[in-house]
Formats: sequence, C-alpha cells, structure tokens
Amino acid sequence: MKTHNIIRTLSDLEEIEKTPLDDRFTEQNIYELLDKAAAINKDAVALSFLPNGGAYEQPVQVTYGNFIKRIRQTANMLHDLGVGKNDVVTYLLPNLLETHYILWGAETVGIVNPVNPLLEASAIRDICVAAKTKIIVALGATAGTDIWEKVAAIRDEIPSLTHIIRIMGPSDDKRGILGFDEVIDHYDGEKLTFDRKFNADDIASLYHTGGTTGVPKLARRTHHNEISTAYCINLTIDIKPSDAVMVGLPLFHANATIVTGLVPLSKGGHVVLLSPSGYRDPTIIQNFYKIVDRYKPTFFSAVPTILSMLLNVPIGDADISSLDYVICGAAPLSVELFHKFEAYSGLKIVEGYGLTESTVACCMNPLHGIRKIGSIGLRLPYQFVKIAILDDDGHYLRDANINEIGVVSIKGSCIFKGYVEDNHNQGIWLPDGWFNSGDLGRQDEDGYIWLAGRKKELIIRGGHNIDPAMIEEALYKMKDITMVAAVGRPDAHAGEVPIAYVEIAKDATLSSEDIMTWARRNIGEKAAIPKDIIILDKIPLTAVGKVFKPALKWDAIKNIYAKELNGLRDMASVADIKVGEDKLFGTNVHIQLIAGKNIKPQEIEKRVAEILAPYTVHYDLVVREVV
Repeated sequence: MKTHNIIRTLSDLEEIEKTPLDDRFTEQNIYELLDKAAAINKDAVALSFLPNGGAYEQPVQVTYGNFIKRIRQTANMLHDLGVGKNDVVTYLLPNLLETHYILWGAETVGIVNPVNPLLEASAIRDICVAAKTKIIVALGATAGTDIWEKVAAIRDEIPSLTHIIRIMGPSDDKRGILGFDEVIDHYDGEKLTFDRKFNADDIASLYHTGGTTGVPKLARRTHHNEISTAYCINLTIDIKPSDAVMVGLPLFHANATIVTGLVPLSKGGHVVLLSPSGYRDPTIIQNFYKIVDRYKPTFFSAVPTILSMLLNVPIGDADISSLDYVICGAAPLSVELFHKFEAYSGLKIVEGYGLTESTVACCMNPLHGIRKIGSIGLRLPYQFVKIAILDDDGHYLRDANINEIGVVSIKGSCIFKGYVEDNHNQGIWLPDGWFNSGDLGRQDEDGYIWLAGRKKELIIRGGHNIDPAMIEEALYKMKDITMVAAVGRPDAHAGEVPIAYVEIAKDATLSSEDIMTWARRNIGEKAAIPKDIIILDKIPLTAVGKVFKPALKWDAIKNIYAKELNGLRDMASVADIKVGEDKLFGTNVHIQLIAGKNIKPQEIEKRVAEILAPYTVHYDLVVREVV
C-alpha cells in the first residue's frame, strides 16, 4: 500500500498539522486546481465512462488535455449565456462525462447546484426557486428517465430561469434551449474568454440537503471548502497520478463529486464512471469484480447496501488485488456485514463520516492504524471534531467527557458558509465557530468518534437523506388525519426505512391501506414513501405537547426485533423486549427469551447473533431456562 503522511493515531495528525494548511497549497479556486492537475500529463486518462456493466471493455475515455478543454468550453459557454460569479447553474443529470464538464465548468464561472433528478418535479422546482437558478442543464428525452419531462413541467415556474441546456438533444432557440453537443465546440477550449477575479471564499456550490418541503435547505460551500477538503483527504489516502478510482454513487451527491471526483482529479488520477445509473445499474453489480480487474482501481466508495449486494457476486478469477480499500459511509455498517465482506473480498473496509455541510468527509478510520469497527474513526487532518453537551434549548453548556454522549460538533476549513435561507441557520452554530451536526456521538480515550443516534430527525435510507417533514406534511393533507410522526425503522438492507405513525379523527374509518395509497400519490419522493403506516389511539407527546419521537423509534425497533426473533421458532420464545435510551450506545434493546425444551442458552445466543447481525442498534440478551 502506498504511504505518505502515515496516520495511525491522533499524535500523527498533530505532527502533520505543524505545517499550516494554507502552506500546503496555493490554489484559490477549483479551475486553478484542475488546470494544474491536467498539466501533470495531458495524455493521461482523466475519465472513463462505461455505458453499462456489460460494455466495461468498451469505455469512452477522455484525456486530461481534453478534460480541461471541455471545462473551459463549458465555462465560456455559460459566461456567454450571462452567468456571473453569483449566478446558479442547476444540473439534473445521471453520471455522464458531461456531468463533470458542467460541474467544474459551472464552478469556474459561477455557482453549481447539483440536484437529484429522481426527485418529483415539484421538489426540483422548489430547489431551483430557492437557489435562484439562472440555467438548468438536463438530460434530454431518453428512454428510462423522465428528467426532460420534469424540466418541461417546471420551467415556467422558476422566475430566475433564463436558459435550458440539453444534454443529448438539439437546440431549440424559440424555447430558449441549447443543445450542449451542438454548441460546445463553438467555444474556446484553450483559455477562459472572461476575466474573473476569484476569492477563496467565493461560493462554488449549493448542495441540497435535508427535506424537500417548504423552503429547501441549500448548503453554501466555497472554493476554499472544496479545495482544502480535497487536500485533507489526499493527505490521508495519498492518491497518485494515474491511480484509478471507481464511481458508482450519484454525481448529485458530495461523495461522488468530491471523494471520487475532485480528490483523484486534483492529483491527475483516473476516474471510472460506472454507467449513468452507477450502482443502481444491475449489470454494474453483476460485473463489478471484472470491472475492477480491467481498470485496477485503488479504491471505491460505497454505502452498506452496496457491500451487501457485492457479497452475492462471484469474484471468480478476477484479479482485484489493486484495491487497497473501500470507503464506506453515509449509513451505519453492521459488524457482521463488515466481517463478511472483508472475509469474502479480502479488501479492507474504512468507515468514515461527513456531511454536506462539512463539504463531504471529516472523520475516517486510519488506513494504517487501528480500525475500530462501528466507529467513524479519527478526525481528518485540519478538521476538528468534539462532542458538545447542550441544554434542552440547544445552547452550549460544556464539552463532553470521554465516552459521554453529546452532539458531534465540527470546525475547520471544511465547514460550509451556512444555508441559503437564513431561517435554516438558526441553532446550527455553537460558540467559536463550531458547527452543530445534529448527530449524537461520543469520543473514546483514543480520539475515535462513535455515533449514537441523531438529535436531528433525518431518516437515512441506504445513504439517502429523507426529511420526515416531507412525509408528515403530505399525510396531514389527508382528511381525518389529526397527527402524524414519521421515523426511521431499522432495516437489514437499507440501514433504516421510513414509517409513519398516525392518529386519526374520532369515528373516522381510515385504514392503514387507505393512508398508504394517499402517501404513494402525494409524497414527492419515492424513497420517502413509508414502508408501513401504524395507526395509534394516541401519539406520545412531551410535557409541552411536542411529539416524543424517541418513543416511536423505540417502538419501531422493538417491533422489528420481535419480528426477527420469531425466526427462533421452537428454540426460544420472546418473554420481553424493552428499548430505551442508553448512556453509552445511545439506544439499547434489552431482550429476554425463554429457552425451548432441551435447548442450551449458548445455542440460542449464537442464533440470535446471526439473526440480528444486519442491524446496528445495540442489544443485550438474557435467556431463561424453564426448570
């Protein structure tokens, strides 16, 4: 394995930080960074695009010389269309070569706003309105996608919109549409034809995070945020020119754009785009290890669900020895899946943690040091993490003690400049510039961070953030529903899935099926449609009348663990399951079982460990024998 600044412990980080971060790089903007990287070897391959998993041996490849040329052309085109440093270019694109040109070209001339094209049209419209989008770049009418239809439906509802650029489609001057392929070569690719004076604190990107109801939360990230984060990650993983990295996560997400985008591209690395749909393309998963053999990547990023899927793909005679590690994040990884995947693949899993608001990553288990399974590791260089104790109103009281649960707080060059709408900025800053992540965690005696749940209410389904408000607001519009609370339920495949608890009006005849039908029709994002609707006589409230969601989450955990433990059949029966708050683990499940006839407790304990292995909520177990 390649080594550079070898990080094993916190003291290694402190040694690295004796050199000020600003002395490690001079680039003031993304264009300068990529232009310098392209000059390392203009003939080296920057991007390889695989149309699908079956065609992995016939990639479309772009050299660094042509890559930087396309970025200049794209920036010049956008400038010609009136984009300035404060103007926003929103893109609705799958993972294409053109997505990278738009991403970096838009940051060169103005501000880029990557948006999930799978969102419903109304949610996309709200994001564009909040961002004050000037130009939308979208995939033209293509089989298997409805992106173009969504753009057509919302274009007249975005007051700031002046032009639409169509990828894979012709221009239509009457409708203000430019065909990218048709016009791009009219623009200079050797230099920028405009003179922009960059400041490192200029906003480079607006990333959508959280909900899509009401006014969307758009995180404002600067050129300095993105450049410094790329350098901090590279200090940790040490990408070299021509090292290959595979990209299967979507290019509207910061992991794909930064960790497997800017990080390798800033070092002259080779980025392999695994089809327009990435990991959602089943042919990519089926041929994954063959693709590794063909492109010899150093690493790839994934979420736990992808590792679970890859366990079922034969490695065969594929040579995957080039892979030093896989970075896994965005959702908790069960200990069982961790061990199974490492044993099956021979790869090293490195768990990490980050937020859109921290540009992408701020913690990672050390490649060369101790990897504490279940933790998110040590902080990255120049990125500082502490646990803060807050009062009930969210005000800072003190720093936490070792292994005391509090709010994960982050400070450093990675931290964003707040949300576009100021109302979203209330309560996110602690004293001295620390960002309140909303996540709960603890820090052990070695400096490793362990997450312990979330103070904020986001539901994370397979690494995808879902705001409960999206579900709740849609269901509140249904007649006879008086109270709604959406929470995440543990799920063996996706980490957690959304479910909704509902109170209905007295004498109402609504059924769970009626409400589910409404949800499917009225929730603006498929991933947010609840997997279950539970009607309660009374939803639990706090003393001041707020919904007490922890009780509902505990109920969801209890129900799913009880359902799984029914798989014990005659081995044991469930006597009791209690779920509640825990000082060390955040949440703990206390399980009492009664052993079946002539069944030893050790046998039951082993079987329970197998059944509950995919789940990450801690449990303790007592098995009683019948005398």
